[in-house]
Amino acid sequence: MDMSWTHQDLSRRHALAAATGLAAGALLPTARASARAAATFTNPVIWQDFADIDVIRVGDTYYASASTMHYSPGAPVLRSYDLVNWEIAGHSVPTLDFGAKYDLNGARGYVRGIWASSLAYRPSNRTFYWLGQIDFARTYVYTATAAEGPWNWLTTISTPYYDAGLLVDTDDTLYVAYGNTTISVAQLSPDGRSQVRTQQVFTTPSSVGTLEGSRFYKINGQYYIFLTRPANGQYILKSSAGPFGPYTLRQVLLDLPGPIPGGGVPHQGGLVQTQSGAWYYLAFVDAYPGGRMPALAPVTWTSDGWPVVQLVNGAWGTSYPSPAVPTPPRQVTPMTGVDTFDGTTLKPRWEWNHNPDNTKWAVGNGLTLRTATVTNDLYWARNTLTHRIQGPTSTATAVLDHSAMRDGDRAGLALLRDSSAWIGLKRDGGTTRLVMVNGLTMDGNWNTTGTGTEVASAPVQGTRIWLRASADIRPGSARPGTFSYSTDGTTFTRLGPAFSMGNDWRFFMGYRFALFNHATQALGGAVRITRFDLSTP
Repeated sequence: MDMSWTHQDLSRRHALAAATGLAAGALLPTARASARAAATFTNPVIWQDFADIDVIRVGDTYYASASTMHYSPGAPVLRSYDLVNWEIAGHSVPTLDFGAKYDLNGARGYVRGIWASSLAYRPSNRTFYWLGQIDFARTYVYTATAAEGPWNWLTTISTPYYDAGLLVDTDDTLYVAYGNTTISVAQLSPDGRSQVRTQQVFTTPSSVGTLEGSRFYKINGQYYIFLTRPANGQYILKSSAGPFGPYTLRQVLLDLPGPIPGGGVPHQGGLVQTQSGAWYYLAFVDAYPGGRMPALAPVTWTSDGWPVVQLVNGAWGTSYPSPAVPTPPRQVTPMTGVDTFDGTTLKPRWEWNHNPDNTKWAVGNGLTLRTATVTNDLYWARNTLTHRIQGPTSTATAVLDHSAMRDGDRAGLALLRDSSAWIGLKRDGGTTRLVMVNGLTMDGNWNTTGTGTEVASAPVQGTRIWLRASADIRPGSARPGTFSYSTDGTTFTRLGPAFSMGNDWRFFMGYRFALFNHATQALGGAVRITRFDLSTP
């Protein structure tokens, strides 16, 4: 990451032009949590890329949503019972139904799509709401009666609610706080399908710079809009006169040292209250090349109603006492481990690079990827399946059956971002070779500038091979990714030089492991991945 970004007053809107949060939980009856044995947790609570977090509590369960840009399905729903251990429950946006570019059809949606959005729960109809703007053009609303889904499109609103925060008020009225520097509040119709009114409620002073990333709360009769100064500050607006203000501004944090060495300032997240009445702030930390990692800290309130983040030696703590919550009903599903692609659907840990062609893949007895695109550019290839990298270091190993590849096909395991590399197979002239390729690059407008250079190769015997990518995503200087292979799953041989993973922030999403299979001559080939294992040292 270009850490000078933390001292710039650039918003994502400006950068791209140049190239309820808690309400549901707060409304629930407060129950005394059964105290668990004293323990501590360590930040980041999730060392995977989940940014622009919105967090709520419904009963004894916590949910969070995050940005996913061009990955599909979008807007993952995370679930936890203690705010520390999280699993991926599903996605609020099943398909990026926002235009052909999200299908890699004549255009591409890189660094567009699902930005900071909002997740809320409405007790009156026992329904979850997801709300977010797309392409500065309009706002989409999806709903579900269970957080894991199915989620369904509810409506499209013509006003683009930039960095929205959805509030379900105590009288069941729906409000949205949104905007960049100029902050507005909209009231929605009772059914949530249309806008009733919108009004500007605050203009950020020039001394502060940019504010965005709204989260909207009602706490003890006061209205709060939680705002981010990207990427080094957090501020809050408070109104005692109603959702349309007037609002008073106060700084929550600025240039606060974070809990990840080499990483940025915790910011842009949400507030949530536990069953026992304690408050927490779940933020994210810029930690490229891996992305933006969630970190948790307790919050107290001043006598006149302002939040204060609890610090450790003047910094966001690397550890704190664990939240006092009831004993979880079960352990959450780990975000690492083995997937053999059993069942009939992909597990929610997976997201495609843009929308997939659903006629060209299948699960059950492994993952079958049929070629879906004829291209020499991986960034144009459909049906590239991605998985977040686990920090600070982790290794992905895929077992691949390549017996059904055809001439011109390329298949393998990549470290995928705007600068990428991969290990995999090239089949040409009836011969299959193992290769390591780097030099896949995009420019700041996300156009391809390099389709890759083969830098190492090895002969292939048999029809099954183990492909491995290891990634160091500790932030700071550029970090290495390495590739290796095996013919027996036990002895691995390094292939090619170390790949330097870029740590610039402007692609926003961090590096991912990616499984791919595309054609360069004609469709018809296929590979089958029988096992994927994400492990840490």
